[in-house]
Amino acid sequence: MVLLTTPIGEYDKRVVLLTKERGKIAAFARGARRPNNPLSGATEPFSFGSFSLYEGRTSYTMVSASISNYFAELRMDVEGACYGFYFMDIANYYAREANDETELLKLLYQTLRALAKKSIPDRLIRYIYELKAITINGEGPDVFHCVICRKSTEGRFFSPLKGGLVCDGCRPHSVDCLPMDPSTLYAMQYIETSSIEKLYTFAVSEKVLGELGAIMKRYMEIYVDRHFKSLDILEQMIGA
Repeated sequence: MVLLTTPIGEYDKRVVLLTKERGKIAAFARGARRPNNPLSGATEPFSFGSFSLYEGRTSYTMVSASISNYFAELRMDVEGACYGFYFMDIANYYAREANDETELLKLLYQTLRALAKKSIPDRLIRYIYELKAITINGEGPDVFHCVICRKSTEGRFFSPLKGGLVCDGCRPHSVDCLPMDPSTLYAMQYIETSSIEKLYTFAVSEKVLGELGAIMKRYMEIYVDRHFKSLDILEQMIGA
């Protein structure tokens, strides 16, 4: 999938691709800014498909592309596009070169499909994506044991600083606990353990949505050491 496109010179583009075989790679698309060039549309963000690249000594050159999904719905939906660009920024942040990024690519693709379908709220899609992406990267919170006493629990609090669930007994030992409804806990457990194909198949109450939003906002602030301009634009648009 094309994550990022940058104009180079008068007619070329530099394209950042998320691939399952080689992780994140950058390639040059020669002449892709010329009118009617076959690589013009294929090198736009959200383009998903198969790309043929020539590997040089220091860089890749794109030879051809066969696009199976342009996500045209998002290109015509300003708010949807803003969510999409934020999701791609997160993928770009986590993806590594020469790494198996099959799960991250699959997550991004299924998330954009859910965003285009509009079957569940965009806010819920965002929180699911954030939690699953950070979990795939190995930094997901512990939502099955109290992070202080390590006992299995149905605790009612979440500590972003300590990285997970806090039981009632340990609550006084954590200064940043956020309230957590049992349904919020269940939703987080489901997101972390479910297959990507089953992620966007449930809805939650406004209360749970609000708690998920508060938890993920603080958790991302602590564990993601990058400021995304796309998130600023998104939150300005939706009034968050």
